[in-house]
Amino acid sequence: MSYIGAKELKASDIRRFDVTGSTSATHTLTWSAPTEQSLIVTINGVKQQEDAYSVSGTTLTLTSALVSTDKLEVIGINDIGTTITPAQNSVDTDKIADDAVTSAKIADGTIVNADINTSAAIATSKISGLAASATTDTTDASNISTGTLGTARLGSGTADATTFLRGDQSWASAGGDNTPSFYAYLSTSQSILTGTWTKCNLDTEEWDTDSAFDSSTNYRFTVPSDKAGKYHFSYGTRVAGVDDNEQVAISLYKNGSSLNQGTDYRYSPGASNGGWPRGSVTLNLAVSDYIELWVYHDEGASQDATSEHTFLTAFKLIGV
Repeated sequence: MSYIGAKELKASDIRRFDVTGSTSATHTLTWSAPTEQSLIVTINGVKQQEDAYSVSGTTLTLTSALVSTDKLEVIGINDIGTTITPAQNSVDTDKIADDAVTSAKIADGTIVNADINTSAAIATSKISGLAASATTDTTDASNISTGTLGTARLGSGTADATTFLRGDQSWASAGGDNTPSFYAYLSTSQSILTGTWTKCNLDTEEWDTDSAFDSSTNYRFTVPSDKAGKYHFSYGTRVAGVDDNEQVAISLYKNGSSLNQGTDYRYSPGASNGGWPRGSVTLNLAVSDYIELWVYHDEGASQDATSEHTFLTAFKLIGV
Protein backbone atom coordinates (compact mmCIF):
# COMPACT_ATOMS: atom_id res chain seq x y z
CA MET A 1 0.00 0.00 0.00
CA SER A 2 1.04 3.63 -0.42
CA TYR A 3 2.30 5.68 2.54
CA ILE A 4 4.10 8.93 3.40
CA GLY A 5 7.51 8.92 5.14
CA ALA A 6 10.39 6.43 5.38
CA LYS A 7 10.03 3.01 3.85
CA GLU A 8 8.82 0.35 6.32
CA LEU A 9 11.81 -1.76 7.33
CA LYS A 10 11.41 -5.54 7.06
CA ALA A 11 13.65 -8.35 8.30
CA SER A 12 14.39 -9.26 4.72
CA ASP A 13 15.91 -5.81 4.20
CA ILE A 14 18.64 -6.44 6.82
CA ARG A 15 21.63 -8.38 5.47
CA ARG A 16 24.64 -9.93 7.26
CA PHE A 17 28.02 -10.97 5.96
CA ASP A 18 30.82 -12.68 8.00
CA VAL A 19 34.37 -13.52 6.99
CA THR A 20 37.09 -15.35 9.01
CA GLY A 21 40.50 -16.64 8.02
CA SER A 22 40.80 -14.23 5.06
CA THR A 23 43.89 -12.19 4.20
CA SER A 24 42.22 -10.16 1.40
CA ALA A 25 41.13 -6.51 1.30
CA THR A 26 38.35 -7.20 -1.23
CA HIS A 27 35.20 -9.09 -0.39
CA THR A 28 31.97 -9.91 -2.24
CA LEU A 29 28.75 -9.16 -0.40
CA THR A 30 25.58 -11.17 -0.93
CA TRP A 31 23.63 -7.99 -1.81
CA SER A 32 24.22 -4.77 -3.64
CA ALA A 33 24.95 -1.97 -1.16
CA PRO A 34 23.87 1.50 -2.37
CA THR A 35 26.31 3.54 -0.24
CA GLU A 36 28.96 3.20 2.47
CA GLN A 37 26.44 4.77 4.86
CA SER A 38 24.13 1.76 4.41
CA LEU A 39 26.74 -0.55 6.01
CA ILE A 40 28.04 -1.21 9.53
CA VAL A 41 31.49 -2.77 9.20
CA THR A 42 33.34 -4.26 12.21
CA ILE A 43 36.68 -6.05 12.44
CA ASN A 44 37.17 -8.12 15.60
CA GLY A 45 34.18 -6.27 17.09
CA VAL A 46 35.59 -2.79 16.37
CA LYS A 47 33.33 -0.59 14.18
CA GLN A 48 35.22 0.82 11.18
CA GLN A 49 34.96 4.45 10.08
CA GLU A 50 33.43 4.98 6.63
CA ASP A 51 36.79 6.09 5.24
CA ALA A 52 38.22 2.67 6.11
CA TYR A 53 36.30 0.98 3.31
CA SER A 54 34.42 1.62 0.08
CA VAL A 55 31.59 -0.18 -1.62
CA SER A 56 30.57 -0.53 -5.26
CA GLY A 57 27.56 -2.75 -5.80
CA THR A 58 28.41 -6.09 -4.16
CA THR A 59 32.14 -5.36 -3.84
CA LEU A 60 33.45 -4.20 -0.45
CA THR A 61 37.03 -2.96 -0.44
CA LEU A 62 38.95 -2.38 2.82
CA THR A 63 41.77 0.14 2.96
CA SER A 64 43.96 -2.58 4.55
CA ALA A 65 43.90 -6.33 3.99
CA LEU A 66 42.79 -8.67 6.79
CA VAL A 67 45.09 -11.04 8.62
CA SER A 68 44.07 -14.64 9.00
CA THR A 69 43.00 -14.25 12.63
CA ASP A 70 40.65 -11.28 11.85
CA LYS A 71 36.90 -11.63 11.93
CA LEU A 72 35.04 -9.33 9.50
CA GLU A 73 31.37 -8.67 10.10
CA VAL A 74 29.19 -6.52 7.76
CA ILE A 75 25.58 -5.57 8.47
CA GLY A 76 23.65 -3.74 5.76
CA ILE A 77 20.20 -2.51 4.87
CA ASN A 78 19.25 -3.59 1.38
CA ASP A 79 18.08 -0.87 -1.09
CA ILE A 80 17.22 1.70 1.61
CA GLY A 81 18.21 5.31 0.80
CA THR A 82 18.61 4.79 -2.95
CA THR A 83 18.30 8.08 -4.86
CA ILE A 84 15.67 7.98 -7.56
CA THR A 85 16.12 10.36 -10.51
CA PRO A 86 12.85 11.19 -12.36
CA ALA A 87 12.78 10.26 -16.02
CA GLN A 88 13.21 13.03 -18.60
CA ASN A 89 9.99 15.07 -19.10
CA SER A 90 8.21 13.08 -16.37
CA VAL A 91 7.69 15.98 -13.91
CA ASP A 92 4.56 17.95 -14.82
CA THR A 93 2.97 21.06 -13.28
CA ASP A 94 0.93 18.98 -10.81
CA LYS A 95 4.19 17.85 -9.14
CA ILE A 96 5.41 21.43 -8.56
CA ALA A 97 4.07 23.43 -5.62
CA ASP A 98 2.74 26.93 -6.20
CA ASP A 99 5.51 29.59 -5.97
CA ALA A 100 8.12 26.82 -5.73
CA VAL A 101 10.15 28.00 -8.78
CA THR A 102 12.02 31.23 -7.98
CA SER A 103 13.92 33.54 -10.33
CA ALA A 104 17.16 32.05 -8.99
CA LYS A 105 16.11 28.75 -10.60
CA ILE A 106 15.63 30.35 -14.05
CA ALA A 107 18.82 30.76 -16.09
CA ASP A 108 19.48 34.25 -17.44
CA GLY A 109 18.49 34.71 -21.07
CA THR A 110 16.32 31.56 -21.26
CA ILE A 111 12.91 33.28 -21.45
CA VAL A 112 12.12 34.18 -25.05
CA ASN A 113 9.21 36.00 -26.72
CA ALA A 114 7.30 32.74 -27.24
CA ASP A 115 7.27 32.18 -23.45
CA ILE A 116 5.30 35.41 -22.84
CA ASN A 117 1.54 35.31 -23.25
CA THR A 118 0.20 37.73 -25.87
CA SER A 119 -2.25 39.10 -23.30
CA ALA A 120 0.39 39.59 -20.61
CA ALA A 121 0.48 43.12 -19.20
CA ILE A 122 4.17 44.03 -18.77
CA ALA A 123 4.66 47.05 -16.53
CA THR A 124 6.64 49.96 -17.96
CA SER A 125 8.96 49.67 -14.95
CA LYS A 126 10.14 46.35 -16.42
CA ILE A 127 11.32 47.97 -19.69
CA SER A 128 14.81 49.44 -19.49
CA GLY A 129 15.07 53.13 -20.39
CA LEU A 130 11.32 53.78 -20.45
CA ALA A 131 9.86 56.19 -17.92
CA ALA A 132 7.29 54.73 -15.52
CA SER A 133 4.77 57.33 -16.71
CA ALA A 134 5.04 56.29 -20.36
CA THR A 135 2.22 54.44 -22.13
CA THR A 136 1.56 53.56 -25.74
CA ASP A 137 -0.69 56.62 -26.00
CA THR A 138 1.36 59.21 -24.12
CA THR A 139 5.03 58.51 -24.89
CA ASP A 140 6.81 61.68 -25.96
CA ALA A 141 10.31 63.14 -25.72
CA SER A 142 9.99 63.65 -21.95
CA ASN A 143 9.46 59.88 -21.48
CA ILE A 144 12.70 58.91 -23.24
CA SER A 145 15.82 58.98 -21.11
CA THR A 146 18.86 60.80 -22.45
CA GLY A 147 21.13 58.45 -24.38
CA THR A 148 18.62 55.60 -24.73
CA LEU A 149 17.81 56.33 -28.40
CA GLY A 150 20.87 55.77 -30.59
CA THR A 151 21.60 57.89 -33.66
CA ALA A 152 21.37 54.75 -35.81
CA ARG A 153 17.62 54.72 -35.00
CA LEU A 154 17.14 58.25 -36.33
CA GLY A 155 18.33 57.91 -39.91
CA SER A 156 20.62 56.20 -42.41
CA GLY A 157 24.24 57.13 -42.99
CA THR A 158 26.96 58.19 -40.56
CA ALA A 159 26.15 60.46 -37.63
CA ASP A 160 29.12 62.43 -36.31
CA ALA A 161 30.28 65.97 -35.58
CA THR A 162 30.38 66.83 -39.31
CA THR A 163 26.89 65.63 -40.33
CA PHE A 164 23.29 66.65 -39.75
CA LEU A 165 19.94 64.86 -40.01
CA ARG A 166 18.00 65.82 -43.15
CA GLY A 167 14.24 65.84 -43.58
CA ASP A 168 14.45 62.54 -45.50
CA GLN A 169 15.95 60.89 -42.37
CA SER A 170 19.47 60.59 -43.77
CA TRP A 171 22.68 61.94 -42.24
CA ALA A 172 24.45 64.34 -44.63
CA SER A 173 27.63 66.39 -44.53
CA ALA A 174 27.09 69.98 -43.51
CA GLY A 175 27.24 72.30 -46.54
CA GLY A 176 26.50 69.67 -49.20
CA ASP A 177 28.68 68.91 -52.21
CA ASN A 178 27.38 71.13 -55.09
CA THR A 179 25.88 68.29 -57.07
CA PRO A 180 24.61 67.56 -59.67
CA SER A 181 27.72 68.69 -61.54
CA PHE A 182 29.06 67.88 -65.02
CA TYR A 183 31.54 68.91 -67.73
CA ALA A 184 30.75 68.04 -71.38
CA TYR A 185 32.60 68.91 -74.62
CA LEU A 186 33.00 68.04 -78.31
CA SER A 187 35.30 65.10 -79.00
CA THR A 188 35.72 66.24 -82.64
CA SER A 189 34.97 69.49 -84.45
CA GLN A 190 31.33 70.03 -85.49
CA SER A 191 30.22 71.81 -88.66
CA ILE A 192 27.99 74.85 -88.00
CA LEU A 193 25.73 76.14 -90.80
CA THR A 194 25.94 79.85 -91.59
CA GLY A 195 23.12 82.10 -90.46
CA THR A 196 21.47 79.29 -88.42
CA TRP A 197 21.48 78.53 -84.73
CA THR A 198 22.88 74.99 -84.33
CA LYS A 199 22.90 72.80 -81.22
CA CYS A 200 26.36 71.54 -80.20
CA ASN A 201 26.49 67.78 -79.97
CA LEU A 202 28.59 67.60 -76.80
CA ASP A 203 29.39 63.90 -76.94
CA THR A 204 32.07 63.50 -74.27
CA GLU A 205 31.90 63.98 -70.50
CA GLU A 206 34.80 64.73 -68.18
CA TRP A 207 32.50 64.02 -65.22
CA ASP A 208 28.78 63.71 -64.54
CA THR A 209 27.96 63.11 -60.87
CA ASP A 210 24.28 62.25 -61.31
CA SER A 211 24.28 60.95 -64.90
CA ALA A 212 22.11 63.97 -65.72
CA PHE A 213 23.85 64.96 -68.97
CA ASP A 214 22.83 63.09 -72.15
CA SER A 215 25.96 62.88 -74.31
CA SER A 216 24.64 60.32 -76.82
CA THR A 217 21.20 61.40 -78.06
CA ASN A 218 19.89 64.82 -77.02
CA TYR A 219 23.15 66.41 -75.82
CA ARG A 220 21.54 68.22 -72.91
CA PHE A 221 21.55 68.53 -69.11
CA THR A 222 18.23 67.65 -67.42
CA VAL A 223 17.52 68.48 -63.77
CA PRO A 224 17.04 65.17 -61.91
CA SER A 225 14.24 64.39 -59.48
CA ASP A 226 14.62 66.21 -56.12
CA LYS A 227 17.44 68.37 -57.58
CA ALA A 228 15.58 71.60 -58.38
CA GLY A 229 17.44 74.79 -57.47
CA LYS A 230 19.97 77.32 -58.69
CA TYR A 231 22.72 76.19 -61.08
CA HIS A 232 25.77 78.06 -62.31
CA PHE A 233 26.73 77.41 -65.98
CA SER A 234 29.93 78.22 -67.85
CA TYR A 235 30.31 77.60 -71.60
CA GLY A 236 32.27 78.57 -74.69
CA THR A 237 33.28 77.75 -78.25
CA ARG A 238 35.59 78.76 -81.08
CA VAL A 239 34.23 78.87 -84.63
CA ALA A 240 37.23 78.71 -86.96
CA GLY A 241 37.43 80.37 -90.39
CA VAL A 242 35.18 83.34 -89.66
CA ASP A 243 36.44 86.53 -91.43
CA ASP A 244 37.02 89.93 -89.93
CA ASN A 245 33.96 91.51 -88.35
CA GLU A 246 31.75 88.50 -89.01
CA GLN A 247 29.49 87.67 -86.08
CA VAL A 248 29.85 84.59 -83.87
CA ALA A 249 27.41 83.91 -81.02
CA ILE A 250 26.80 81.31 -78.32
CA SER A 251 23.62 80.76 -76.29
CA LEU A 252 22.04 78.48 -73.69
CA TYR A 253 18.62 77.10 -74.60
CA LYS A 254 16.22 76.22 -71.78
CA ASN A 255 13.52 73.71 -72.67
CA GLY A 256 14.11 74.45 -76.37
CA SER A 257 14.10 78.29 -76.18
CA SER A 258 17.05 80.68 -76.22
CA LEU A 259 17.85 82.54 -73.00
CA ASN A 260 18.72 86.20 -73.48
CA GLN A 261 20.77 86.20 -70.27
CA GLY A 262 22.73 83.22 -71.57
CA THR A 263 23.69 84.65 -75.00
CA ASP A 264 27.06 86.16 -75.96
CA TYR A 265 27.82 87.79 -79.34
CA ARG A 266 31.36 88.38 -80.60
CA TYR A 267 32.89 89.72 -83.83
CA SER A 268 35.74 87.74 -85.29
CA PRO A 269 39.14 89.48 -85.33
CA GLY A 270 40.10 87.51 -88.45
CA ALA A 271 39.92 84.15 -90.20
CA SER A 272 43.12 82.94 -88.59
CA ASN A 273 41.59 83.21 -85.15
CA GLY A 274 37.84 82.80 -85.70
CA GLY A 275 35.22 83.84 -83.15
CA TRP A 276 35.63 83.02 -79.44
CA PRO A 277 32.35 83.65 -77.58
CA ARG A 278 32.20 82.76 -73.88
CA GLY A 279 29.51 82.96 -71.23
CA SER A 280 28.46 82.19 -67.66
CA VAL A 281 25.08 82.52 -65.99
CA THR A 282 23.17 81.34 -62.91
CA LEU A 283 19.71 79.87 -63.56
CA ASN A 284 16.87 78.84 -61.26
CA LEU A 285 15.73 75.46 -62.59
CA ALA A 286 12.88 73.10 -61.80
CA VAL A 287 12.90 69.31 -62.00
CA SER A 288 12.93 68.12 -65.67
CA ASP A 289 14.10 71.51 -67.03
CA TYR A 290 16.82 70.93 -69.63
CA ILE A 291 19.69 73.08 -70.89
CA GLU A 292 21.50 72.86 -74.28
CA LEU A 293 24.41 74.74 -75.90
CA TRP A 294 23.74 76.41 -79.28
CA VAL A 295 26.13 78.26 -81.65
CA TYR A 296 25.59 80.80 -84.48
CA HIS A 297 27.75 82.58 -87.11
CA ASP A 298 27.14 84.56 -90.31
CA GLU A 299 30.34 83.80 -92.23
CA GLY A 300 28.35 82.81 -95.33
CA ALA A 301 29.47 79.18 -95.39
CA SER A 302 29.61 76.35 -92.88
CA GLN A 303 32.43 76.59 -90.36
CA ASP A 304 33.66 74.29 -87.59
CA ALA A 305 33.11 74.66 -83.87
CA THR A 306 36.43 73.28 -82.66
CA SER A 307 36.56 70.34 -80.29
CA GLU A 308 39.22 71.73 -78.00
CA HIS A 309 37.25 74.92 -77.27
CA THR A 310 33.54 73.94 -77.25
CA PHE A 311 32.24 72.96 -73.81
CA LEU A 312 29.42 73.27 -71.27
CA THR A 313 29.83 72.80 -67.50
CA ALA A 314 27.62 73.46 -64.47
CA PHE A 315 27.11 72.74 -60.77
CA LYS A 316 24.25 73.18 -58.30
CA LEU A 317 24.55 76.00 -55.76
CA ILE A 318 23.81 75.32 -52.11
CA GLY A 319 22.54 77.67 -49.45
CA VAL A 320 20.72 79.98 -51.89
